[in-house]
Amino acid sequence: MWEFLLYFFGYTILAYSMLLIATYVMLLVFAYRYSTGYKRWSDDYIRNMVQSAPYVPSISIVAPAYNEEKTIVDNVRSLLNMDYPKFEVCIVNDGSKDKTLELLINTFDLVEVPFDYVQKVHSAPFKRLLRSTNPDYAKLVVVDKVNGGTKADAVNAGLNVISTPYFINTDVDCILSKDAMYQCIFPVIMDETIIAVSGTMSMSNGSTLHDGKLVDIRPSSRPVPLFQDLEYKRSFLVGKMGWSKINAMNNVSGGYGLFSTEVVINAGGYSSSSFAEDMDMITRMIAYCCDFNRKYRVVQIPHTCCWTEGPSTLHMLYRQRTRWGRGLIQTMWEHRRLLFNPKYKRLGVITMSYTFLFEFLAPIIEFFGTIMIVYLAFTGGVNWSTFFVTYFAIYVFSFMLSAFVVFYDYLLGCSYTSVRSYLKLLLAAALEPIVYHPIIVVCSLVGYFKYITRQKAVWVSMERTGVKHATVPAGGSQPAQQSAPPRGQNFTDS
Repeated sequence: MWEFLLYFFGYTILAYSMLLIATYVMLLVFAYRYSTGYKRWSDDYIRNMVQSAPYVPSISIVAPAYNEEKTIVDNVRSLLNMDYPKFEVCIVNDGSKDKTLELLINTFDLVEVPFDYVQKVHSAPFKRLLRSTNPDYAKLVVVDKVNGGTKADAVNAGLNVISTPYFINTDVDCILSKDAMYQCIFPVIMDETIIAVSGTMSMSNGSTLHDGKLVDIRPSSRPVPLFQDLEYKRSFLVGKMGWSKINAMNNVSGGYGLFSTEVVINAGGYSSSSFAEDMDMITRMIAYCCDFNRKYRVVQIPHTCCWTEGPSTLHMLYRQRTRWGRGLIQTMWEHRRLLFNPKYKRLGVITMSYTFLFEFLAPIIEFFGTIMIVYLAFTGGVNWSTFFVTYFAIYVFSFMLSAFVVFYDYLLGCSYTSVRSYLKLLLAAALEPIVYHPIIVVCSLVGYFKYITRQKAVWVSMERTGVKHATVPAGGSQPAQQSAPPRGQNFTDS
């Protein structure tokens, strides 16, 4: 009986691995076809098409702020200088205890204005609405509210105030490209059924900031953010781009995304209790559209709209990835009715199934597989020749997948200009399966365990150390990107 179970487990894992590899190849093909087709539109063409459109939707940038006195003024100035015909910047002061609100009031000449606040989606209590008396800052609106403990709660307060048909949800530690709104609204103008647009994100660790702008973009020399940089590229340029091709995306990153305000509100807004509010929100938006027979599309664009500073130490990475593990198991459980359900179209039948089989179950399978290998090694049950051949084949496939992403990013010109930068990513691709991936598996399992055992989690500040600040001499490199980079937050356990 034991021998039968071993054979069954072995052949099951073999079939599982082959199916996963086939899925990766399929996503590679889809991503290549989608991005090459999209790239036929130049940035100038996109800008001209948006500007000449008979109806250009107005957009709100919703940016929560909590205790940001050191950077809030520069961040708001940079957001106000974004390039787009009709937009507003909605800063949500989430109960800051420092001088954040005072600096906003004094710098931008803010005064309280009468406002009939209607809570369309749940958030902590609203205090007041402030607008500027200075015409130069007419696009700025500040919401003052009671602290809700999470970014999701603050975004919901912004949704209760804005009146634009679309909004951009961005993290406080993100650096936005100046033309980000042009890039994200272009697909909406082409297809009115689009309810969300995800812009490609890159890591800012290792880059240089000057006057709030990225002037020298390069990968980090520290191993933790370098591995994450590779992860981001694989996720956006293969995963999300591939799913976008068949309209099966289930996640628009919380760091940067454009959303239909109406659909988000009708779907109930962001969940303050979710550990993966970005995936949860898109899932509920699509479920809402399917429940009411509304056509929808969620798309990924192959244009770098945002740079974010990720964890630079193992401790920070552990906190982030255990939270992501919690969020994944929570999302799968709360939306289990969608799983394998044809009513929810490609999301339920394809994407949720893939997420369950190859993202949620993968760490569990790898954990038990490792235990099985160790047991068989001690009992003499491992055919080492077959083991090493199989391991080498999987390693080569993993490296080739990452190498393809790095090479494709180089061809698209999404991130870096120097060949040396891409060689660093190739080195990370060679080491990732051996060094980085096991750490991510352990973090995911810890996140599962903490969610199942209902361990409490609270929001704390995430230390930011990866972006360098420098003075650029006259005649030096020109600033390429618009910035909005204050401190971020992350979940940890108490």
